Amino acid sequence: MSREVQITFDAHDPRALSTFWRDVLGYVHPGPPGVELPEGADPLAAWDEFLERIGVPEDQWNSRSAIEDPDGERPRVFFQQVPEGKSAKNRVHLDVRAAPGLAGDDRMAALEAECTRLEGLGATRGYRVEPAPPMEAGFITMQDPEGNEFCLD
Repeated sequence: MSREVQITFDAHDPRALSTFWRDVLGYVHPGPPGVELPEGADPLAAWDEFLERIGVPEDQWNSRSAIEDPDGERPRVFFQQVPEGKSAKNRVHLDVRAAPGLAGDDRMAALEAECTRLEGLGATRGYRVEPAPPMEAGFITMQDPEGNEFCLD
């Protein structure tokens, strides 16, 4: 029997980090349970209204956040607030597949374009590894706004 997977990030600012990853992955913020969002409604504003209505203190509204694949095919990503900061390199990281099916110069150009877009969202570029066939297709390392490492692959 197979299992579904949810990816969970520890974060200082779950809302901001979920918004970054939403834009990286093309995901969406889901609305609150039982709330039908009208077309164009802001799901984060709907969450604030929902949490206020059910009596959650405002200082706890940013204690968690989530994003989901609008097609329902890829894993849900959950962000939970933690008090401690990141202290070492991630033991697990995401590879963002930004150049599927491309090789060589075309692949690296696509990765560079995506790197530029993600820097505009708040990511930090790490280093670039050049293609070295047959074992290495090339990739770019990056960090999200809270310092979590990921690769453009």
